[in-house]
Amino acid sequence: MSEDTKETFEDLSYEQAREQLVAVVSRLEAGGVSLEDSLALWERGEALANRCEEWLEGARRRLDAARGDGTAAGPAAEA
Repeated sequence: MSEDTKETFEDLSYEQAREQLVAVVSRLEAGGVSLEDSLALWERGEALANRCEEWLEGARRRLDAARGDGTAAGPAAEA
């Protein structure tokens, strides 16, 4: 994936990235695309999913900061 594409993903809001990810998944589930196109869609979907995760992780950090909690709350913190 090119740096230009990565920059485009970095500019997406959570909602935009999620909407595009849903569209990618729908196309993959519908089938009818070539193997090459399927791989390109998969790579795009992975990048979009990573972007969504970045947004969610940022939201978690903001919530933790607002609560005055310096530790991450979640499965990893409980283990």
